[in-house]
Amino acid sequence: MRFSTRARYGMRAMLALALAHGQGPVMAKEIGQQQGVPINYLEQLLAQLAKAKLVSSTRGAHGGYVLARPPEEISAMDVVGVLEGPLDLAECHAGVVCTRAPEACALRDLWCAGSQALVNTFQDTSLAELARRQQAKDSKHLPMYSI
Repeated sequence: MRFSTRARYGMRAMLALALAHGQGPVMAKEIGQQQGVPINYLEQLLAQLAKAKLVSSTRGAHGGYVLARPPEEISAMDVVGVLEGPLDLAECHAGVVCTRAPEACALRDLWCAGSQALVNTFQDTSLAELARRQQAKDSKHLPMYSI
Protein backbone atom coordinates (compact mmCIF):
# COMPACT_ATOMS: atom_id res chain seq x y z
CA MET A 1 0.00 0.00 0.00
CA ARG A 2 1.22 3.46 -0.82
CA PHE A 3 -0.45 6.57 0.55
CA SER A 4 -1.67 9.13 -1.94
CA THR A 5 0.00 12.48 -2.45
CA ARG A 6 -3.12 13.93 -0.83
CA ALA A 7 -2.46 12.07 2.43
CA ARG A 8 1.30 12.73 2.43
CA TYR A 9 0.89 16.46 1.76
CA GLY A 10 -1.99 16.71 4.22
CA MET A 11 0.10 15.11 6.96
CA ARG A 12 2.96 17.52 6.20
CA ALA A 13 0.58 20.47 6.58
CA MET A 14 -0.86 19.13 9.83
CA LEU A 15 2.63 18.54 11.22
CA ALA A 16 3.53 22.14 10.38
CA LEU A 17 0.43 23.34 12.24
CA ALA A 18 1.23 21.08 15.20
CA LEU A 19 4.78 22.50 15.36
CA ALA A 20 3.33 26.03 15.33
CA HIS A 21 0.56 25.25 17.85
CA GLY A 22 0.02 28.11 20.27
CA GLN A 23 1.88 30.63 18.12
CA GLY A 24 -1.12 31.91 16.17
CA PRO A 25 -2.36 31.28 12.64
CA VAL A 26 0.03 30.08 9.95
CA MET A 27 -0.51 31.22 6.37
CA ALA A 28 -0.95 28.53 3.74
CA LYS A 29 1.89 30.09 1.76
CA GLU A 30 4.24 29.62 4.71
CA ILE A 31 3.17 26.00 5.21
CA GLY A 32 3.62 25.31 1.51
CA GLN A 33 7.13 26.77 1.50
CA GLN A 34 8.17 24.93 4.68
CA GLN A 35 6.77 21.59 3.61
CA GLY A 36 7.29 21.69 -0.14
CA VAL A 37 3.59 21.52 -0.94
CA PRO A 38 2.17 23.43 -3.93
CA ILE A 39 0.00 26.24 -2.53
CA ASN A 40 -3.07 25.63 -4.72
CA TYR A 41 -3.13 21.96 -3.79
CA LEU A 42 -2.46 22.77 -0.14
CA GLU A 43 -5.42 25.15 0.02
CA GLN A 44 -7.69 22.37 -1.31
CA LEU A 45 -6.39 19.99 1.38
CA LEU A 46 -6.76 22.59 4.13
CA ALA A 47 -10.35 23.25 3.01
CA GLN A 48 -11.08 19.52 3.26
CA LEU A 49 -9.44 19.36 6.70
CA ALA A 50 -11.43 22.42 7.80
CA LYS A 51 -14.66 20.80 6.62
CA ALA A 52 -13.74 17.81 8.81
CA LYS A 53 -13.15 20.23 11.71
CA LEU A 54 -9.46 19.37 12.07
CA VAL A 55 -8.28 22.88 11.20
CA SER A 56 -9.85 26.29 11.34
CA SER A 57 -9.01 29.36 9.34
CA THR A 58 -9.01 33.09 9.93
CA ARG A 59 -9.13 35.61 7.11
CA GLY A 60 -7.26 38.87 7.01
CA ALA A 61 -3.76 40.25 7.32
CA HIS A 62 -3.04 38.22 10.45
CA GLY A 63 -5.02 35.22 9.31
CA GLY A 64 -4.10 31.70 8.43
CA TYR A 65 -4.72 28.21 9.70
CA VAL A 66 -4.57 26.63 13.15
CA LEU A 67 -5.44 23.21 14.47
CA ALA A 68 -9.09 23.09 15.51
CA ARG A 69 -8.18 21.02 18.60
CA PRO A 70 -4.99 20.57 20.61
CA PRO A 71 -2.44 18.41 18.76
CA GLU A 72 -2.73 15.76 21.51
CA GLU A 73 -6.36 15.25 20.46
CA ILE A 74 -5.77 14.76 16.73
CA SER A 75 -4.38 11.44 15.58
CA ALA A 76 -2.59 10.68 12.35
CA MET A 77 -5.57 8.41 11.62
CA ASP A 78 -7.94 11.37 11.91
CA VAL A 79 -6.00 13.16 9.18
CA VAL A 80 -5.39 10.17 6.93
CA GLY A 81 -8.99 9.04 7.33
CA VAL A 82 -10.23 12.36 5.98
CA LEU A 83 -7.78 12.52 3.09
CA GLU A 84 -7.31 8.85 2.21
CA GLY A 85 -10.40 7.07 3.46
CA PRO A 86 -10.36 3.75 5.28
CA LEU A 87 -7.02 1.96 5.52
CA ASP A 88 -7.75 -1.52 4.25
CA LEU A 89 -5.09 -3.82 2.86
CA ALA A 90 -7.53 -6.69 2.40
CA GLU A 91 -10.11 -5.11 0.12
CA CYS A 92 -11.90 -8.48 -0.16
CA HIS A 93 -15.22 -7.76 -1.75
CA ALA A 94 -17.42 -8.82 -4.59
CA GLY A 95 -15.80 -8.70 -7.99
CA VAL A 96 -12.33 -9.74 -6.80
CA VAL A 97 -11.31 -13.05 -8.31
CA CYS A 98 -11.01 -15.38 -5.32
CA THR A 99 -11.63 -19.09 -4.99
CA ARG A 100 -12.49 -19.03 -1.28
CA ALA A 101 -15.16 -17.47 0.86
CA PRO A 102 -13.63 -14.58 2.86
CA GLU A 103 -14.18 -16.37 6.19
CA ALA A 104 -12.20 -19.39 4.89
CA CYS A 105 -9.24 -17.44 3.50
CA ALA A 106 -5.97 -17.38 5.45
CA LEU A 107 -4.60 -14.62 3.20
CA ARG A 108 -7.54 -12.39 4.02
CA ASP A 109 -6.75 -12.90 7.72
CA LEU A 110 -3.18 -11.76 7.06
CA TRP A 111 -4.32 -8.66 5.14
CA CYS A 112 -6.85 -7.82 7.86
CA ALA A 113 -4.25 -8.18 10.62
CA GLY A 114 -1.87 -5.92 8.68
CA SER A 115 -4.63 -3.36 8.15
CA GLN A 116 -5.49 -3.38 11.84
CA ALA A 117 -1.82 -2.91 12.83
CA LEU A 118 -1.59 0.05 10.44
CA VAL A 119 -4.79 1.60 11.78
CA ASN A 120 -3.62 1.10 15.38
CA THR A 121 -0.28 2.77 14.70
CA PHE A 122 -1.90 5.77 13.06
CA GLN A 123 -4.62 5.97 15.72
CA ASP A 124 -2.08 5.81 18.55
CA THR A 125 0.12 8.55 17.06
CA SER A 126 -1.05 12.08 17.82
CA LEU A 127 0.08 15.22 16.03
CA ALA A 128 1.71 16.24 19.32
CA GLU A 129 3.81 13.06 19.25
CA LEU A 130 4.77 13.67 15.62
CA ALA A 131 5.75 17.24 16.48
CA ARG A 132 7.95 16.00 19.37
CA ARG A 133 9.61 13.48 17.08
CA GLN A 134 10.23 16.14 14.44
CA GLN A 135 11.68 18.57 16.97
CA ALA A 136 14.02 15.85 18.26
CA LYS A 137 15.17 15.05 14.73
CA ASP A 138 15.63 18.74 13.93
CA SER A 139 17.73 19.31 17.06
CA LYS A 140 20.05 16.42 16.09
CA HIS A 141 20.72 18.02 12.72
CA LEU A 142 21.45 21.57 13.85
CA PRO A 143 24.81 22.87 12.66
CA MET A 144 27.46 22.95 15.37
CA TYR A 145 29.65 26.02 15.55
CA SER A 146 32.76 26.41 17.67
CA ILE A 147 35.08 29.35 18.11
